[in-house]
Amino acid sequence: MKRVALASLIVGCGFGLPACEAVRAGANPELPNWAHRPSWAIEVEYRRSLLAESRKVGEPYERGQPEIDVAGRRVFVGSSDHGLYALNAVNGDVLWRFETLGPVQCEPLYDPDDDVVYFGSNDGALYRVRARDGKLLWRFMSNAEINKRPVLAGGLLYAVNANDTLIAIEPRSGKVKWSQHRAPALGMEVAGHSGVLVWRGLAYLAYSDGNVIAYDAATGAERWQPVDLSAEAEQLLGDVPQYLDVDTTPEPLTLPDGPAVAVGSYEGGVYALDAETGNQLWSNPAVAGVTDLLHWHEPGHPDPEGGPAIPARELLIASTGTSGLWALEPGTGESVWHRDLPSGGVSRPVPIVGALMFSTSQRGIYLVSPLDGGVIDGIHTGMGLSMAPAAHGNRAFVLTNEGQFLALHVSSPR
Repeated sequence: MKRVALASLIVGCGFGLPACEAVRAGANPELPNWAHRPSWAIEVEYRRSLLAESRKVGEPYERGQPEIDVAGRRVFVGSSDHGLYALNAVNGDVLWRFETLGPVQCEPLYDPDDDVVYFGSNDGALYRVRARDGKLLWRFMSNAEINKRPVLAGGLLYAVNANDTLIAIEPRSGKVKWSQHRAPALGMEVAGHSGVLVWRGLAYLAYSDGNVIAYDAATGAERWQPVDLSAEAEQLLGDVPQYLDVDTTPEPLTLPDGPAVAVGSYEGGVYALDAETGNQLWSNPAVAGVTDLLHWHEPGHPDPEGGPAIPARELLIASTGTSGLWALEPGTGESVWHRDLPSGGVSRPVPIVGALMFSTSQRGIYLVSPLDGGVIDGIHTGMGLSMAPAAHGNRAFVLTNEGQFLALHVSSPR
């Protein structure tokens, strides 16, 4: 199971596609142009089949998320056929394909400074390949599948595997700088694992046994005592929870009282922890089954109709597999809105032109308002989607469970 305002519309036309000509004034996040006309906002620009022979057997879904190289007009996406693909963003042509020994269900990381791509595979390895031709530069074996996007920060590359191991690697050599491992929880676990957040000199990670820990990003030294959210869930439920997992990647928050990180326990709800100490600042136990968190924010901006300036707005958006889509007040954890979701699995939402886009395993792709969760538009592609879309400006890309790569355009109706 286990991420915009008017200016981004202009940036989105950088790919040079005719669809950009349809964009007019853009989407005001306080009152989108399509608020009273929930249709025609999403268009499929093209679709391309990514079908290798190995797709005929194996995993029936595609996870992870594409990675967009805006300047190079390329998209990198992993597939269950064991391949990482580099595609031309303009027309979807395959530039190259790199074969691994397992499904690639990890969001790649593109580094424009070195023009390389980092990604993990279910074969347990982390890869660095040359972006222009897919040539292997190094391969590091971690001994468990890597399904979360690697992180580059402070001269190191950080990656997490499904065996609750965090690794810091020198990017160019592939040599380990430091690592931390925690014994996985006994018993049942929810599929997937947390990614790492590197922020303010610390590396934050959540584990399958329900603990959250902060490490020194340079040395790996433990900076927090483990924060046991499974114990919190046990108090809430009055019994030992069936699933101890905290599989959401920690999300940074800047609160009035200082920096914090938000995490989601599958059984215990959403928590905000002090970024320096790990002390709990607030919790919302109602958000059951949380799988992903997104800190959504829009800067303050003038009212296009000449009224008072529209203030900045921020929400913590929680995706769940059981209780729907939630928006929480970041400072208090209080629920702002809550919406049921279509049947089946739901990807994490991604900001795009003032809205949130997410894919569903049975019902296609949706746009919703971040202000109230109302549906703006939706399309059913006829195929299930488990992968989160990737968005830049008014364009988005996603790979369906049937191996169809879709390029989408989002605009307000005429």
